[in-house]
Amino acid sequence: MAEERYDLVVIGGGPGGYVAAIRAAQLGMKTVCVDRRGVLGGTCLNVGCIPSKALLRSSELYEEARRGFAAHGIRAAAVELDLAAMMKRKDRVVADLTKGIAFLLKKNEVAALAGYGEIKGPDTVAVALNGGGSRRLAADRILIATGSEAAALPGIEIDEQRIVSSTGGLELAAVPERLVVIGGGYIGLELGSVWRRLGAQVTVVELLDRIVPGMDGELGRELHKVLRRQGMAFELSTRVNAARAGVDGVELELEPAGGGAARTLEADVVLVAVGRRPFTDGLGLEAVGVERDPQGRIAVDSAFRTNVAGIHAIGDVVAGPMLAHKASEEGIVCVEMMAGQAGHVDHGLVPGVVYTWPEAAAVGRTEEQLQEAGIAYRAGRFPFAANSRARVNGFTQGFTKILADAATDRVLGVHIIGPDAGTMIHEAVSVLAFGGSAEDIARTSHAHPTLAEGMMEAALGVAGRSIHI
Repeated sequence: MAEERYDLVVIGGGPGGYVAAIRAAQLGMKTVCVDRRGVLGGTCLNVGCIPSKALLRSSELYEEARRGFAAHGIRAAAVELDLAAMMKRKDRVVADLTKGIAFLLKKNEVAALAGYGEIKGPDTVAVALNGGGSRRLAADRILIATGSEAAALPGIEIDEQRIVSSTGGLELAAVPERLVVIGGGYIGLELGSVWRRLGAQVTVVELLDRIVPGMDGELGRELHKVLRRQGMAFELSTRVNAARAGVDGVELELEPAGGGAARTLEADVVLVAVGRRPFTDGLGLEAVGVERDPQGRIAVDSAFRTNVAGIHAIGDVVAGPMLAHKASEEGIVCVEMMAGQAGHVDHGLVPGVVYTWPEAAAVGRTEEQLQEAGIAYRAGRFPFAANSRARVNGFTQGFTKILADAATDRVLGVHIIGPDAGTMIHEAVSVLAFGGSAEDIARTSHAHPTLAEGMMEAALGVAGRSIHI
């Protein structure tokens, strides 16, 4: 079989892979992007970030029409749910964006192959094409960007009908009367919010004693309180031993995490959302000797090089937050370093957002992390209830919190729960990236009336001089 030669073969067409491929082409590399899905965008665009946000937005509007319009003097007597139309809109958004990525690859002269790529050597990739046949690619460099897949729970079989992963949770044909979500992280809370707004009774079962365990404790407690007030039930410090699907529903066996008597919980649908694991199956890593860490992630150095010369890896398959924007940043830095440029990715500056309503967003260190490290800090907090724009909009839950070094005033972490927190957090990312202080934020003019004024007030609060509380 004749080989096709490229400067770079990218395996994986998600937000890490396709972005890296485009940047590589811009830098003059002859590049091909191989993806097993057949449509570009990876998990994020096809069965993750984008379709979930489409349903979150649609369900927010539905709930607002049913419960929020009256306060604004708007009467909507007969609000009805058309779930099929909602799903069609979600699918249309995804389809349009995947077409957009295909256009961008073509515009940048990146070749695209739909198939399963397997590394046969440090400079060779064999591709089993989705439509049949195969291709053999020779490359100066190979970049692994295959992302992740939903993690499973022992003894619980996902059938994508009664017991579903996040993928099946985006495709339910009807609103379940009772939905049990296993896992109190980002994915479970977001999809749980969607189906609760549309009419399901949602119960979240979490092994730990808190939800969103990676986030600041105060923020997590506030989000727990808000979601519970919205009608979501929680079973914390609870283990799921088994889930048995039947014709009419699912029976779960639960027990306290610390041990104790087992009990049952019934549901119409169970969503398993206990995290994700790197997708490295069938890539040929063992054959070429690519090393992995104890968590199954590919081991790389600061330039995203594996122990095998010419093979690189980025995104969910390597250490760090499993987030689309982290993968994109790594992809760009990786290929720029291949081209001889300087680059660096600081995982401490990667923001995280939970797209419930209100949203929860964070960057930098939590109070727990600072306390554990013995770093003296000061905290400034400002509630959205005291923010005029939040009052006008009718969304006053939550707060903005800034943590700053007690000696230098340098901002160490920012944590927001409230309306549009996911947008507001980026001011904090910039401040942390430039080593800014709380005083810098406090003395930066913020337009009135805006939600972002809460950031300024929280910064003032670090010095004990907030104006509006």
